[in-house]
Amino acid sequence: MRHLLSAGDLDLTEALLVLDTAEQLDRAIAGRDVKKLPTLRGRTVVNLFYEDSTRTRTSFELAAKRLSADVINFSAKGSSVAKGESLKDTALSLEAMGADAVVARHWASGAPERLTSWVRGSVINAGDGTHEHPTQALLDAFTMRRRLRGGEGDLEGLHVAIVGDVLHSRVARSNTLLLRTLGARVTLVAPPTLLPLGVERMFGDPVDVSYDLDSVLPTADVVMMLRVQSERMAESFFPSAREYSRRYGLDVRRMGLLPDHAIVMHPGPMNRGMEIAADVADHPKRSTIVEQVTNGVSVRMAVLYLLLGGAE
Repeated sequence: MRHLLSAGDLDLTEALLVLDTAEQLDRAIAGRDVKKLPTLRGRTVVNLFYEDSTRTRTSFELAAKRLSADVINFSAKGSSVAKGESLKDTALSLEAMGADAVVARHWASGAPERLTSWVRGSVINAGDGTHEHPTQALLDAFTMRRRLRGGEGDLEGLHVAIVGDVLHSRVARSNTLLLRTLGARVTLVAPPTLLPLGVERMFGDPVDVSYDLDSVLPTADVVMMLRVQSERMAESFFPSAREYSRRYGLDVRRMGLLPDHAIVMHPGPMNRGMEIAADVADHPKRSTIVEQVTNGVSVRMAVLYLLLGGAE
């Protein structure tokens, strides 16, 4: 594996390798006073972000630094991009600087894949338009595996409900692809207007779809709430925020429908009070939202480690 552009690029063996490596690196770091490993010393990682990001950019930066790599943070704001520089010219400049890996987030679906033809280093998709976000899916799977599988093996037999704005969600796409590879059953829950046309068959094998959240929750081991991405909506996809929350928001009553062992996830940022109630987001037993952020560092360390020579 030279690049990570899609969760669909990973077969079961490769996905488990990333998750197992993340566990090993997490344990290695936990046992050190100085949380650093010399693994990628002398390597250069560029964070190339054309969209605003807090968790993903910071997580990749911390992951690279914990592996002793040099990190360059590039933001479109305040750079030559603001003067009209193209993605290709920016990529060629990074190539000239000797970037070993480029972590790319871009508003255009497919931009990270285009980068692979312009740079010799590895390209990691950190979110492209409404297409994919593979490392988010990996950290979500890592979190599920730790909570529900003792940190080992695949996710065979788990039922995961992904709820909300599936239409605009790169997280939903990547999670559906990866979770099915790992053996989980996925149900997409949303109003019809927030599901892609033909979603039942867009992942190869048919995927379960429901418009009724209450009917899905009693059999769900994991419920993953998605942010309503109003900034990507040029028209109204539901009558009102209040109506959306009434039908598809996860509140305390709905959380009570879940099995006792079930967990609640959210990729962030959250619209508290809309797709998820504050009492649910902050629930000490059910919610894994803070854990997901923590686990993101270990998973992204594993991805960088494996792409930049750690496999050898």
